[in-house]
Amino acid sequence: MTTNKNNSVPKKDDNYTHNINRNNERSLDRRGFMKTLAGAAGVFAVASLPWGALAAKELMGLADKEYPHQKITNVNDIAVGDSVEFHFPSEHDSAVLIRLEESKYVAYQNACTHLRCPVYWVKEQKEMVCPCHHGVFDVNTGAPTAGPPRRALPEIVVHVEDGAIFAVRVKRYEA
Repeated sequence: MTTNKNNSVPKKDDNYTHNINRNNERSLDRRGFMKTLAGAAGVFAVASLPWGALAAKELMGLADKEYPHQKITNVNDIAVGDSVEFHFPSEHDSAVLIRLEESKYVAYQNACTHLRCPVYWVKEQKEMVCPCHHGVFDVNTGAPTAGPPRRALPEIVVHVEDGAIFAVRVKRYEA
């Protein structure tokens, strides 16, 4: 192995992947480490842009997104003050429909906005309750009235047609 006038190893002898002479190994100093770190961060940022754009597009259009109408129950099968559990918009999203008056229905996703515990309709108290941390929600608006939850339950828009109640879409969170 030869060295040139700058005391550096010629390119043909600078094999740092299979180097027998350990004195010739390149060392990673702080500046090199920071450059590598910044380069890796840049690669990750650029690689995540398409997914971030997709997520932003989904969130921006959430209020207008209408799902295929899903039948919840028949009007005759639910008495005033009773509730029916169903899944909407997917089979993994649990929800509850409550008949408040003869022709007034409300539906909410029944996962508490605090820690996603299930929320139950308590007919006698006329309120929605999260038993995990004693959260209470107003049945007319879905807004929290007691406990740690700060955001309202996501409301599901329902539509009555031909004696049946259908879930249409999920309303977007209001800040």
